[in-house]
Amino acid sequence: VQLEMKALWDEFNQLGTEMIVTKAGRRMFPTFQVKIFGMDPMADYMLLMDFVPVDDKRYRYAFHSSSWLVAGKADPATPGRVHYHPDSPAKGAQWMKQIVSFDKLKLTNNLLDDNGHIILNSMHRYQPRFHVVYVDPRKDSEKYAEENFKTFVFEETRFTAVTAYQNHRITQLKIASNPFAKGFRDCDPEDWPRNHRPGALPLMSAFARSRNPVSSPAHQNGTEKGETPSVARLRPAAALTLLPPQMLPRTGGSSSGRRAGRRCT
Repeated sequence: VQLEMKALWDEFNQLGTEMIVTKAGRRMFPTFQVKIFGMDPMADYMLLMDFVPVDDKRYRYAFHSSSWLVAGKADPATPGRVHYHPDSPAKGAQWMKQIVSFDKLKLTNNLLDDNGHIILNSMHRYQPRFHVVYVDPRKDSEKYAEENFKTFVFEETRFTAVTAYQNHRITQLKIASNPFAKGFRDCDPEDWPRNHRPGALPLMSAFARSRNPVSSPAHQNGTEKGETPSVARLRPAAALTLLPPQMLPRTGGSSSGRRAGRRCT
Protein backbone atom coordinates (compact mmCIF):
# COMPACT_ATOMS: atom_id res chain seq x y z
CA VAL A 1 0.00 0.00 0.00
CA GLN A 2 1.32 3.43 -0.97
CA LEU A 3 0.07 6.69 0.56
CA GLU A 4 -0.95 9.24 -2.08
CA MET A 5 -0.16 12.96 -1.75
CA LYS A 6 2.66 11.95 0.58
CA ALA A 7 4.64 15.14 -0.04
CA LEU A 8 1.63 17.21 1.05
CA TRP A 9 1.05 15.05 4.10
CA ASP A 10 4.73 15.45 5.00
CA GLU A 11 4.45 19.22 4.67
CA PHE A 12 1.47 19.33 7.02
CA ASN A 13 3.13 16.89 9.41
CA GLN A 14 6.19 19.12 9.75
CA LEU A 15 3.93 21.95 10.89
CA GLY A 16 1.75 19.73 13.10
CA THR A 17 -1.34 18.67 11.18
CA GLU A 18 -4.72 19.85 12.48
CA MET A 19 -8.11 18.50 11.40
CA ILE A 20 -11.38 20.30 12.02
CA VAL A 21 -14.13 18.41 13.86
CA THR A 22 -17.67 19.81 13.91
CA LYS A 23 -21.04 18.71 15.22
CA ALA A 24 -22.30 18.14 11.68
CA GLY A 25 -19.08 16.39 10.57
CA ARG A 26 -16.18 17.73 8.49
CA ARG A 27 -14.18 16.01 5.74
CA MET A 28 -10.43 15.60 6.10
CA PHE A 29 -7.90 17.57 4.12
CA PRO A 30 -5.54 16.26 2.94
CA THR A 31 -7.85 13.45 1.96
CA PHE A 32 -6.66 9.96 2.91
CA GLN A 33 -5.84 8.24 -0.39
CA VAL A 34 -3.89 5.06 -1.11
CA LYS A 35 -2.66 3.02 -4.04
CA ILE A 36 -2.84 -0.73 -3.48
CA PHE A 37 -0.70 -3.48 -4.99
CA GLY A 38 -0.47 -7.27 -4.66
CA MET A 39 -4.14 -8.24 -4.26
CA ASP A 40 -5.68 -11.29 -5.83
CA PRO A 41 -7.54 -9.67 -8.77
CA MET A 42 -10.49 -12.07 -8.48
CA ALA A 43 -10.85 -12.08 -4.69
CA ASP A 44 -13.15 -9.78 -2.74
CA TYR A 45 -11.77 -7.28 -0.24
CA MET A 46 -13.22 -4.69 2.11
CA LEU A 47 -11.33 -1.48 2.87
CA LEU A 48 -11.91 0.47 6.05
CA MET A 49 -10.38 3.04 8.38
CA ASP A 50 -10.41 3.79 12.06
CA PHE A 51 -8.68 6.35 14.27
CA VAL A 52 -6.82 5.62 17.51
CA PRO A 53 -5.42 8.04 20.11
CA VAL A 54 -1.69 8.72 19.79
CA ASP A 55 -1.42 9.04 23.58
CA ASP A 56 -3.48 9.60 26.73
CA LYS A 57 -3.07 13.40 26.80
CA ARG A 58 -5.11 16.49 26.00
CA TYR A 59 -3.32 19.44 24.39
CA ARG A 60 -3.51 23.21 24.12
CA TYR A 61 -1.82 25.52 21.64
CA ALA A 62 0.57 28.16 23.00
CA PHE A 63 0.34 31.08 20.58
CA HIS A 64 3.34 32.91 22.05
CA SER A 65 5.61 29.97 21.24
CA SER A 66 3.62 28.55 18.29
CA SER A 67 3.71 25.09 19.81
CA TRP A 68 1.43 22.44 21.28
CA LEU A 69 1.68 21.80 25.02
CA VAL A 70 0.23 19.03 27.17
CA ALA A 71 -2.81 20.38 29.01
CA GLY A 72 -3.67 17.32 31.07
CA LYS A 73 -5.05 13.80 30.89
CA ALA A 74 -7.14 12.80 27.91
CA ASP A 75 -10.90 13.12 28.05
CA PRO A 76 -12.92 9.89 28.26
CA ALA A 77 -12.52 7.85 25.09
CA THR A 78 -15.00 8.48 22.30
CA PRO A 79 -17.04 5.59 20.82
CA GLY A 80 -14.77 3.53 18.59
CA ARG A 81 -16.10 3.65 15.06
CA VAL A 82 -15.05 2.33 11.67
CA HIS A 83 -15.52 3.91 8.25
CA TYR A 84 -15.99 1.40 5.45
CA HIS A 85 -15.11 2.57 1.98
CA PRO A 86 -18.49 2.78 0.21
CA ASP A 87 -17.29 0.53 -2.65
CA SER A 88 -16.64 -2.36 -0.23
CA PRO A 89 -16.63 -5.21 -0.93
CA ALA A 90 -14.99 -5.19 -4.35
CA LYS A 91 -12.62 -7.33 -6.39
CA GLY A 92 -8.91 -6.84 -5.97
CA ALA A 93 -8.72 -5.83 -9.63
CA GLN A 94 -11.06 -2.91 -8.99
CA TRP A 95 -9.17 -1.69 -5.92
CA MET A 96 -5.81 -1.87 -7.70
CA LYS A 97 -6.78 -0.13 -10.94
CA GLN A 98 -7.16 3.32 -9.38
CA ILE A 99 -6.35 5.43 -6.35
CA VAL A 100 -8.65 4.63 -3.43
CA SER A 101 -9.94 7.81 -1.80
CA PHE A 102 -11.71 8.09 1.54
CA ASP A 103 -13.27 11.42 0.61
CA LYS A 104 -16.65 10.57 2.15
CA LEU A 105 -15.20 10.13 5.63
CA LYS A 106 -16.19 12.85 8.11
CA LEU A 107 -14.93 13.76 11.57
CA THR A 108 -17.24 14.97 14.34
CA ASN A 109 -17.04 15.91 18.02
CA ASN A 110 -20.70 15.06 18.58
CA LEU A 111 -20.77 12.14 21.00
CA LEU A 112 -24.42 11.52 20.07
CA ASP A 113 -23.79 11.47 16.32
CA ASP A 114 -26.12 9.08 14.51
CA ASN A 115 -24.73 9.61 11.00
CA GLY A 116 -21.89 7.14 11.28
CA HIS A 117 -19.18 9.81 11.36
CA ILE A 118 -15.89 9.20 13.17
CA ILE A 119 -16.20 10.70 16.68
CA LEU A 120 -13.08 12.40 18.09
CA ASN A 121 -12.25 14.59 21.07
CA SER A 122 -11.06 18.08 20.21
CA MET A 123 -7.52 18.96 21.31
CA HIS A 124 -6.47 15.29 21.25
CA ARG A 125 -4.03 13.64 18.84
CA TYR A 126 -5.04 10.76 16.59
CA GLN A 127 -3.48 8.25 14.22
CA PRO A 128 -5.55 7.11 11.22
CA ARG A 129 -5.27 3.39 10.43
CA PHE A 130 -6.08 1.70 7.13
CA HIS A 131 -7.29 -1.91 7.07
CA VAL A 132 -7.58 -4.37 4.19
CA VAL A 133 -9.93 -7.29 4.84
CA TYR A 134 -10.02 -10.36 2.63
CA VAL A 135 -13.57 -11.68 2.21
CA ASP A 136 -12.96 -15.38 2.80
CA PRO A 137 -15.47 -17.50 0.81
CA ARG A 138 -14.97 -20.60 2.98
CA LYS A 139 -17.90 -21.64 5.18
CA ASP A 140 -15.66 -21.79 8.23
CA SER A 141 -14.03 -18.44 7.45
CA GLU A 142 -14.41 -17.30 11.06
CA LYS A 143 -11.62 -19.71 11.96
CA TYR A 144 -9.26 -17.69 9.79
CA ALA A 145 -10.46 -14.21 10.79
CA GLU A 146 -7.11 -13.24 12.27
CA GLU A 147 -5.33 -14.15 9.03
CA ASN A 148 -7.65 -12.35 6.67
CA PHE A 149 -6.78 -8.72 7.29
CA LYS A 150 -3.80 -6.44 7.38
CA THR A 151 -3.37 -3.01 8.96
CA PHE A 152 -1.31 -0.14 7.55
CA VAL A 153 -0.27 2.95 9.50
CA PHE A 154 1.31 6.03 7.96
CA GLU A 155 2.85 8.10 10.73
CA GLU A 156 2.80 11.28 8.63
CA THR A 157 -1.03 11.28 8.73
CA ARG A 158 -1.21 11.91 12.49
CA PHE A 159 -3.14 15.01 13.47
CA THR A 160 -4.61 17.02 16.32
CA ALA A 161 -8.41 17.33 16.26
CA VAL A 162 -9.54 20.97 16.66
CA THR A 163 -12.74 22.98 16.37
CA ALA A 164 -10.75 25.94 14.97
CA TYR A 165 -7.27 25.98 13.47
CA GLN A 166 -4.69 27.00 16.04
CA ASN A 167 -1.51 27.31 13.94
CA HIS A 168 -1.93 30.05 11.31
CA ARG A 169 0.59 28.27 9.09
CA ILE A 170 -1.72 25.25 8.96
CA THR A 171 -4.57 27.55 7.94
CA GLN A 172 -2.46 29.08 5.16
CA LEU A 173 -1.29 25.68 3.88
CA LYS A 174 -4.85 24.33 3.84
CA ILE A 175 -6.00 27.33 1.83
CA ALA A 176 -3.05 27.14 -0.56
CA SER A 177 -3.43 23.42 -1.26
CA ASN A 178 -7.18 22.78 -0.95
CA PRO A 179 -8.97 23.18 -4.32
CA PHE A 180 -12.22 23.96 -2.48
CA ALA A 181 -10.70 26.98 -0.71
CA LYS A 182 -10.42 29.24 -3.75
CA GLY A 183 -12.51 31.97 -2.11
CA PHE A 184 -9.81 32.46 0.50
CA ARG A 185 -6.95 32.78 -1.99
CA ASP A 186 -8.33 35.92 -3.56
CA CYS A 187 -7.64 38.10 -0.53
CA ASP A 188 -5.01 38.75 2.09
CA PRO A 189 -5.35 36.56 5.23
CA GLU A 190 -5.47 39.69 7.35
CA ASP A 191 -8.64 40.73 5.51
CA TRP A 192 -10.54 37.54 6.38
CA PRO A 193 -13.56 38.06 8.63
CA ARG A 194 -12.58 36.94 12.11
CA ASN A 195 -15.29 34.30 12.21
CA HIS A 196 -13.84 32.77 9.02
CA ARG A 197 -10.16 32.73 10.01
CA PRO A 198 -9.88 29.61 12.15
CA GLY A 199 -11.34 26.78 10.15
CA ALA A 200 -14.39 27.97 8.27
CA LEU A 201 -13.05 26.87 4.90
CA PRO A 202 -14.89 23.88 3.44
CA LEU A 203 -12.62 20.86 3.27
CA MET A 204 -12.58 18.37 0.45
CA SER A 205 -12.78 15.46 0.28
CA ALA A 206 -14.42 -0.72 15.35
CA PHE A 207 -12.49 -2.46 13.21
CA ALA A 208 -10.52 -1.83 16.39
CA ARG A 209 -11.56 -3.77 19.42
CA SER A 210 -8.92 -1.82 21.33
CA ARG A 211 -8.58 1.97 21.44
CA ASN A 212 -5.12 1.82 22.91
CA PRO A 213 -2.68 4.64 22.09
CA VAL A 214 -0.39 4.09 19.13
CA SER A 215 3.16 3.44 20.21
CA SER A 216 5.21 2.67 17.11
CA PRO A 217 3.20 2.77 13.87
CA ALA A 218 6.33 2.44 11.77
CA HIS A 219 6.61 -1.23 12.72
CA GLN A 220 3.01 -2.42 12.48
CA ASN A 221 2.82 -6.01 11.21
CA GLY A 222 6.59 -6.13 11.01
CA THR A 223 6.61 -3.57 8.21
CA GLU A 224 9.47 -1.13 8.42
CA LYS A 225 8.82 2.56 7.82
CA GLY A 226 9.20 3.42 4.15
CA GLU A 227 8.62 -0.13 2.96
CA THR A 228 5.88 -0.78 0.42
CA PRO A 229 4.20 -3.93 1.73
CA SER A 230 1.99 -6.26 -0.27
CA VAL A 231 -1.40 -7.51 0.83
CA ALA A 232 -1.07 -10.76 -1.10
CA ARG A 233 -0.45 -12.54 2.22
CA LEU A 234 -2.57 -11.04 4.94
CA ARG A 235 -1.24 -11.36 8.45
CA PRO A 236 -3.03 -10.47 11.70
CA ALA A 237 -2.16 -7.21 13.38
CA ALA A 238 -4.16 -8.08 16.48
CA ALA A 239 -7.21 -10.04 17.50
CA LEU A 240 -9.82 -7.61 16.23
CA THR A 241 -13.55 -7.91 15.82
CA LEU A 242 -15.07 -6.76 12.54
CA LEU A 243 -18.05 -4.52 13.20
CA PRO A 244 -21.04 -4.12 10.83
CA PRO A 245 -20.67 -1.30 8.30
CA GLN A 246 -21.92 2.12 9.32
CA MET A 247 -24.64 3.69 7.23
CA LEU A 248 -23.06 6.44 5.19
CA PRO A 249 -25.02 9.72 5.13
CA ARG A 250 -25.60 11.94 2.17
CA THR A 251 -22.98 14.62 2.24
CA GLY A 252 -23.06 18.26 1.23
CA GLY A 253 -20.51 21.03 0.94
CA SER A 254 -20.22 24.02 3.19
CA SER A 255 -20.99 27.51 1.99
CA SER A 256 -18.63 29.28 4.38
CA GLY A 257 -15.85 29.46 1.80
CA ARG A 258 -18.18 31.22 -0.66
CA ARG A 259 -19.23 33.69 1.99
CA ALA A 260 -15.60 34.41 2.79
CA GLY A 261 -14.86 34.89 -0.91
CA ARG A 262 -17.59 37.50 -1.25
CA ARG A 263 -16.34 39.41 1.74
CA CYS A 264 -12.92 39.70 0.10
CA THR A 265 -14.02 41.09 -3.23
